[in-house]
Amino acid sequence: MIEVRDLRVWHHTAGRRVETVRGVSFSVAPGESFGLVGNSGCGKSTVLRALVGLAPDWSGSVRLGGVAPSDLSPKALARRVQMVFQDPYGSLHPRHTVDQALSEPLLIHGLGRERDARVCRALADVGLDPQVRFRLPHQLSGGQRQRVAIARALMLDPPLVLLDEPTSALDVSVQAEILNLLQRLRHERGLTLVLVSHNLAVVHHLTDRRARMQDGQLIEP
Repeated sequence: MIEVRDLRVWHHTAGRRVETVRGVSFSVAPGESFGLVGNSGCGKSTVLRALVGLAPDWSGSVRLGGVAPSDLSPKALARRVQMVFQDPYGSLHPRHTVDQALSEPLLIHGLGRERDARVCRALADVGLDPQVRFRLPHQLSGGQRQRVAIARALMLDPPLVLLDEPTSALDVSVQAEILNLLQRLRHERGLTLVLVSHNLAVVHHLTDRRARMQDGQLIEP
């Protein structure tokens, strides 16, 4: 499903080109859950961005199902891989209802006729009451917002989901609920997951295999 070879990513800061990911290589099999753990600034989230083509200055080889992300159209890439971000409030449009957030991918991909049924099913799949469908993000709890973000990521049934610190912005009491939800969805849908987190307990809970990053490198493959 995923093959990364000698991935290097650079950021440009104050006129300097700084290497933030240095020669990272790993592979993830279909249906596997793989974790990258490390402190803030180690480069783990940058690796995820490179997997979906959001790292502008990089080198190496990235293959998703044998295909480079750069060889796919934006629509084709969206059907293969989706991402769940750390801050669910920041990842949702503040003036869009839950219905609009979940409907948008369907409309973009010409699936508008299936909209009502798929939105209702998506809410049920992530454990949300139908009444939240027409609420705005600020009317939801943090856990509810993250469930909406997860539902949105799954609207196009991608086989691969990238998770960027999906529980770190949530209360401790809610974190376990979200992790259990992700674990259930993974098994029900046969998802391949890549999780990055600074929390080793979170990574152990959700992944089959893991590696540690430090200073842009894998130190424990």
